[in-house]
Amino acid sequence: MKPFQALAGVLLMIGTSMAAGHALARKSEQAPSSVGGKSSQASGGTLPKDIYPDTGNRFPVIKREGLDEAGKKLYDVRVDGFGPGGIRLYSPSVAETMTAVNEYLRRKSGLDPRLVELAILVTAREMDCEYVWTAHEPAALKAGLGQDVIDTVKYRKPLTEIAEKEAVIIQIGRDSIVKHKVGSDTFARAVKQFGDQALVNIVSLMGDYAATTMLLNVADQHVRPRDKPLLPIP
Repeated sequence: MKPFQALAGVLLMIGTSMAAGHALARKSEQAPSSVGGKSSQASGGTLPKDIYPDTGNRFPVIKREGLDEAGKKLYDVRVDGFGPGGIRLYSPSVAETMTAVNEYLRRKSGLDPRLVELAILVTAREMDCEYVWTAHEPAALKAGLGQDVIDTVKYRKPLTEIAEKEAVIIQIGRDSIVKHKVGSDTFARAVKQFGDQALVNIVSLMGDYAATTMLLNVADQHVRPRDKPLLPIP
């Protein structure tokens, strides 16, 4: 179990600072994906040889008996072996800490749930993470985020028709992850819309999901068999 613990721990420690690494593979001014673009994971397709069917990724499902008491508590509340929760069980302290941060940023920081989901979707899109996007597009719709905004993020459309709050979140995500820099004008717009504390929380939420998407991308996480992939990957 130790090699897996080490890998999961290292990935999460560097997640925020290395979030843009994935985006370096494409130009910062990449054209929007077409509506008919293919996903990297076809629904019902054959899994690669290094993917475990019971986790949908490269990590085998962890055994409860191999965990300490804290790890067993985390094991008992997870839904199944799919996703970041199952992977992070290889490093229970990381799992506990990341869960607490995620819970605060998503549900206790005072951010509008609609904008929480938008920040997550922007991060998933710019990191090309099928699993996170597929999990959160329905959640975003339920939270009240418009399909037009979702499609603007999904297909990397211009922001000319988007309201200012949504537009500035999308712009911050695109610029910080792809270009590694946010301009003074965009920063000023964000502070005007949200204030200092909320802006820190929004960017921290993006960083949290950048770490998550990095872990999932390294593990080549596939969506659950019952789910249809919703994100077109170039």
